[in-house]
Amino acid sequence: MEILWFLIAIVLLVSILGPYLRRRRGGVGIRQVAPGAPDAADPEAYGFVRQEQLDVRLPGADDDLLHVLDVVQATQEWRAASRLLAETDKDGEVRWQRVQAFAGAASLELQERPGVGGAWLRAWRADAPKDPGAAAVHAEFLVQQAWRSSSAGSDDFRIILEEALKVTEEAALLAPGDPVPYITQLAVARGLGYSHEQFDQVWAKVIDRAPQHMGAHLAALHYWCEKWHGSREEADHFATTAAARAPRGSLLAALPLFAVYEHVPEVVLVQDFFRTAVVSKATEGALYAVHSARRDDPMLAHVRHLLVWFLVRGERWSEAMHQLVHIDGHVGAVPWTLSGDPAAEYTVFRNLAVAGYEANGGSPVTLPR
Repeated sequence: MEILWFLIAIVLLVSILGPYLRRRRGGVGIRQVAPGAPDAADPEAYGFVRQEQLDVRLPGADDDLLHVLDVVQATQEWRAASRLLAETDKDGEVRWQRVQAFAGAASLELQERPGVGGAWLRAWRADAPKDPGAAAVHAEFLVQQAWRSSSAGSDDFRIILEEALKVTEEAALLAPGDPVPYITQLAVARGLGYSHEQFDQVWAKVIDRAPQHMGAHLAALHYWCEKWHGSREEADHFATTAAARAPRGSLLAALPLFAVYEHVPEVVLVQDFFRTAVVSKATEGALYAVHSARRDDPMLAHVRHLLVWFLVRGERWSEAMHQLVHIDGHVGAVPWTLSGDPAAEYTVFRNLAVAGYEANGGSPVTLPR
């Protein structure tokens, strides 16, 4: 995969610089800039964070969560996490993101220190068995462990997901109005190969509690994609229907772009693939969603991250830069998290955006914040 992204980066750089090199030969007189010179394409000139300082845990800022995560991981004491989730609205997207973040932190700890990491989550479950937050985090933790540590379809994979299913049911009983246990169950349904009828039963419980939940729709979209249990047509229908029904200001208008991303081939052979009508329409829908959404919508960063990926691939440098200024510093979102090194993956695209923006006359001065 690293080789593939390297080749993509080379192709994109050539596509950026080629026209300008040709213009220079024709007498337009584009001035060459030496690497490291003050005018060279430098992401730090835009206030962007250095690669080694990018936060891979979250898609965007959540200072309360980051503070609690730091406390929990430094002390291995779970009570701060319990308090934060107890204070988090059950009906919104933030609770889902925080449950995912706590589960992801415990899963990564265990991966880095087998048998030892994530002890705070085990203690949380043992000390507070009736805590709905602990059950929700534990269920999500098991799902992440299954996808991280086992091959899909293997015996270990199924055993872990079956345990996750039991914990989601327990979490749902502890917090009847909370959609998060059922959203986690959507991922279990994908892994265990639920029939469409079985999946619909879980989905009905989700939308009864949170009909406009963007995170839930993303989880459902994964199920409907052809590489799992649906088809491209079913995934596209699910996404476009949700977008059409979404009220103004809802980020569900961006869902078709996520559907397109699910079906982008590993190697794109069509030269103008990212300028085709399908990609352009989905991209415009996502841009509309971003422009009309509340500035504090917790799912906004998710959409912006995916937009950067498509806008850079489509050589829409200025628009990509306008998204980057809002999300830079955090890279815990698709598409970056699907690579082995999310920070490096994001940095490649950010550097391409800066280079393309400056090759077309842009500068830190001309980029509005």
